[in-house]
Amino acid sequence: MTMAIDPVSAALPLTPPTPATTADAPADSGFADTLHQLLGSVDASSAKANDAISHMLDGTGDIHEAMIAMQQADTTLQLTVQIRNKLVQAYQSVMGMTS
Repeated sequence: MTMAIDPVSAALPLTPPTPATTADAPADSGFADTLHQLLGSVDASSAKANDAISHMLDGTGDIHEAMIAMQQADTTLQLTVQIRNKLVQAYQSVMGMTS
């Protein structure tokens, strides 16, 4: 049985927008929108992992698919935590400059 494996990078919206996309985007999109998309991808990968585990448990899914989905969800969450850590570190640096 052959199964397609989606790359982790496909779930993460980390590519910068092209100039054409930027011109068409609303004025309030940007960094906050990118963070919102990243958090959405964490939620989506977690839901996908939960579905894969449910299918595995009821016998309609494969253990390999469940393990891959769990690993993708874990990797996406780890990336998001590291981004949060860097943002907190940058905030603390900026706050240290102003005092």
